[in-house]
Amino acid sequence: MASEGKMEEGPEAPAPNKTVDLDTILTQELGQFGRYQIITLLLAALPIMFSAFASGEYIFTTGRIPSRCLIPECDGPSPEFSPPWKPNAIPRPDGSFDNCARFANSSETNPGSNTCPAWLFDTSRTEECQEYVYEHTNTVVYDFDMACDEWKRSQIGSIRTIGTLLVLPITGYISDRWGRRVALTINAFNTGWIGLVRSFVNSYEWFLALEVIESTVGAGAYSSCYILVTELVGPKYRVVAGATISTLFALGQVVLGFIAWGVQPWRTLTQVLYAPQLLVVCYFWILSESVRWLMSKGRYEESEQILLKVAKTNKKELSQKSLEALRSTAEAEKNMEKPKEAWLPILVLRSRTILSRCCVSPIWWITNTLVYYGMNINSVNLVGNSYLNYVVVAAVEIPGYWTAILLLDRIGRKPVLVCGYWLCAICQFTFAFLPEGNDGLAMAVYLIGKYCIAVVMTSVYVYTAELYPTKYRHSLFAFSSMIGRLGSITAPLTPALAQEVWEPLPSVLFGSFALLSGALIFTTPETLGTTLPDTMEEAEQLKNRRKTTT
Repeated sequence: MASEGKMEEGPEAPAPNKTVDLDTILTQELGQFGRYQIITLLLAALPIMFSAFASGEYIFTTGRIPSRCLIPECDGPSPEFSPPWKPNAIPRPDGSFDNCARFANSSETNPGSNTCPAWLFDTSRTEECQEYVYEHTNTVVYDFDMACDEWKRSQIGSIRTIGTLLVLPITGYISDRWGRRVALTINAFNTGWIGLVRSFVNSYEWFLALEVIESTVGAGAYSSCYILVTELVGPKYRVVAGATISTLFALGQVVLGFIAWGVQPWRTLTQVLYAPQLLVVCYFWILSESVRWLMSKGRYEESEQILLKVAKTNKKELSQKSLEALRSTAEAEKNMEKPKEAWLPILVLRSRTILSRCCVSPIWWITNTLVYYGMNINSVNLVGNSYLNYVVVAAVEIPGYWTAILLLDRIGRKPVLVCGYWLCAICQFTFAFLPEGNDGLAMAVYLIGKYCIAVVMTSVYVYTAELYPTKYRHSLFAFSSMIGRLGSITAPLTPALAQEVWEPLPSVLFGSFALLSGALIFTTPETLGTTLPDTMEEAEQLKNRRKTTT
């Protein structure tokens, strides 16, 4: 996402679609990050934060609830979760009460309700619960009676994420075919109304189905905002714009944690989070379309109108030379017979360079989503207040994003990514094997690991966008992100892996993927100081692309 402003080295011999260079117009005439771009970014802030709500809401609405067996011999009509006789009836295998087992009866004598003497139970034998008593009723675990079905509970997040895998190619196609603005408004509106419907369901199956449908047709709002904003700013500020968008997403997670703390019943929480998202449909009439996308489609008349609007808002002037270039290119486009292009997968297969990137970049994205979402999900199971833990783990992303800003344009994309991945891996392995009793140190290592993956997250968004050409950027970007959702599909299962298989397994998994991804960065070119490629040929020649300066 960033190149440092364009250095003039004499005119290029342009192809017809290169007569107008948007980066040059923004850099030399309209301003790379003026009032118009700031207004667009501020408008995008709302759907970006809403995307954070939608992506993290299930962590709270499907959270674990402490439970115990219902003891019919002792519990009255309104059972108390922690009655005085609880130690007599419930085993404590690891020092805490078992959620899913009870001591067997040692006598058929019923002493009467509300009394539960120890002699009533045989502490040498346990049996599974037939019914449960829950500490509270705030999540779907109570409504769908999933007290001891950890895999069934964890599946909700994984099944939901299958929808986010499907939405990315759909959104990429809509965005590249009908525009970034259309893709944004469709996704945001679908998220709002489907989320509201889900808050009223009374069965696990319908809840799960609506989670998948919502994410399949609504989870592309964030990528639409990202592409729309970064295509509008000048090359010098693309990294700043990208990190600001990531910061807004993290801020949305922080707000989500506080809202979830204040509004704990899951149905009410879902309604509070999703109802405002219906307002984003108004953006179709408020936001302007991406000028870069319009130009890539040959719609130069519309591009001219938006550029004039940008010039007016930024108090700049679009030169006569640029206006003539726009109009002459528009006329040439009308009279030129456009060759029929091959299907995008065919174009990718014909280029070994682009094909290699399409194989490597999804692995980065798998690592990003696995570690990023996995650490968010597991944060609520750390020692302490689960809501505050989530807020702190989300907030530590913000300095990570701005660290990426400070470094990406100074030392390059590749060094930042390699160091970020490998430092994250070190933190994961350290956390996995840290001795018990070091809660403060464990939390510090956990936060440093999250900080590192935040640096990587911003950098990979920037880097992936710079590796692909404008005409197919969203589709190829979406492909990498789509395959990357395999990581976020796996992430919700990691608490179950820790509980049912091996406690350090999630951190070991996170660290292993981070090590691999850091090594794979060496297979792609450095993009610091290069102009964004507009065609496949330009993307293939990134190593030789003309460098830019401030």
